[in-house]
Amino acid sequence: MKISVPLQNGWLPDRYTKHANDSDKIDGRPYVSFPINIEEVPTNAQSLALVLTDDDAIPVCGFTYIHWVAANIDPKTTLIPENASHAELIPMTYGHSSLAGQLLDVQDPMVNEHYVGPTPPDKPHDYHLTLYALDQKLTLKNGFWLNELEAASTDHVLAEANAILPVKN
Repeated sequence: MKISVPLQNGWLPDRYTKHANDSDKIDGRPYVSFPINIEEVPTNAQSLALVLTDDDAIPVCGFTYIHWVAANIDPKTTLIPENASHAELIPMTYGHSSLAGQLLDVQDPMVNEHYVGPTPPDKPHDYHLTLYALDQKLTLKNGFWLNELEAASTDHVLAEANAILPVKN
């Protein structure tokens, strides 16, 4: 399985990051998700799941920051289009970002259960996008946590694809 995200001069385009126009932000946070091209999904896959995290956030906030988690994407999907998360352009089950945790406690599900764009505060960060092909649809409901996705997908991952998305400070 393969995934790709269009980069601009080696960086995730500004539209999807803290450099987005104010019209593409909610409460100062970028919300327009980037497009993801998907190829060579195993034919026996029953669903896809995606995770976008920032390990470079660990020295800043003490934990890997979760920017986007989604499950139960149709395995025939070859493109997750721009703004698919907030515009709900394709069916998916939405998981919590780090904004939903007790430290930040953002209550608005349009912010804490959908894509929240990268906002590196200290230096350029590398964001990790992982797409999983699963042999079943997961019984998760909107508002699930990353650890629940990991538990539900144990022994069900058929393939995994990864991409590193560099973001300017």
